[in-house]
Amino acid sequence: MRIGIPKEIKNHEYRVGLTPAAVKDLVQNGHEVFVQDQAGSGVDFYNEDYLAAGARVLGTAAEIFEAAELIVKVKEPQAVERAMLKPHHTLFTYLHLAPDTPQTRDLINSGAICIAYETVTDAQGRLPLLAPMSEVAGRMSIQAGARCLEKSLAGRGILLGGVPGVEPAKVVIIGAGVVGQNAAAMAVGMGADVLVLDRSVDVLRRLDAQYGNRIRTVYSTLQAIEQHVVTADLVIGGVLLPGAAAPKLITRELVSRMKPGSVIVDVAIDQGGCAETSVATTHAEPTFIVDDVVHYCVANMPGAVARTSTLALNNATLPYVLQIANKGTRKALEENPYLLEGLNVCRGIVTCECVAQAQNLPFTPAARAITEI
Repeated sequence: MRIGIPKEIKNHEYRVGLTPAAVKDLVQNGHEVFVQDQAGSGVDFYNEDYLAAGARVLGTAAEIFEAAELIVKVKEPQAVERAMLKPHHTLFTYLHLAPDTPQTRDLINSGAICIAYETVTDAQGRLPLLAPMSEVAGRMSIQAGARCLEKSLAGRGILLGGVPGVEPAKVVIIGAGVVGQNAAAMAVGMGADVLVLDRSVDVLRRLDAQYGNRIRTVYSTLQAIEQHVVTADLVIGGVLLPGAAAPKLITRELVSRMKPGSVIVDVAIDQGGCAETSVATTHAEPTFIVDDVVHYCVANMPGAVARTSTLALNNATLPYVLQIANKGTRKALEENPYLLEGLNVCRGIVTCECVAQAQNLPFTPAARAITEI
């Protein structure tokens, strides 16, 4: 199969779809790999590294799309990239379609087969291709929140872990999935006063067993969220409904009652955000203020630690890329029901029910749609 790796063009996105090590595996399996000029330079993978791995380097994204059957990226294709997608393409990347109608429309019109990392599952119902970036984002959320609490960024002027004789910041984490668990680990390590809300008693029980009295766990209800958000210094929004828009658990009215200078880090922003006041931001301008509350809503948080993120993501995605390349897209989807869960758009048809519901579009089950490939 001919595999293309374009250079990412989203604001301050330095990750790359495949590392030279991943390219070498693909080439040894008999595939052709085309890499755009300097696609990996932002994470210290250079043209010569890809050439040594057996790839060909092409000058432009247009040449990559023209040469490739399988396009492997990191972030959702931007408008100029979507215009280059054709029916013979398989796109494998993060999509986060539920809150993004223009992208969904363009992918439908392209006729391409579009597989989203974030909805691929495993035998335990987990999200193996979302997990590594959720781990990074969860850990980064505490770093970003601690920085935003500084007075120079309009925060309360609070040190997250306090000092002897001065109490630490109160960190409220909404959602104890991969993001929330990693945020909790960092916040506890920095000495913050940490409270985690979730609707799974089993998950809360495991956190209690892991951290003991260094953490507090509370069953998540709207009343509990309201009670603890208004007293928080830092709120981490880590709620995820696979493939669907994030629920708006932090209302506009609730934000108005938060402490001046407190901070919301909305990690759920890729799926629309879990605060009504959240709007996606970039690494260039990561924050904005509503009712004296600092909002950090960067839609590609792991891009700030691009080398770590690229390596972690490739560890997870390479086995699936190999399946698609070795078997062909249709056979790979037919034989792997967990990869099939990642199919969001197929030849003009929406195959992810949550996306269809979010945008009021017709829905066709993925298993039926692939019979037309």
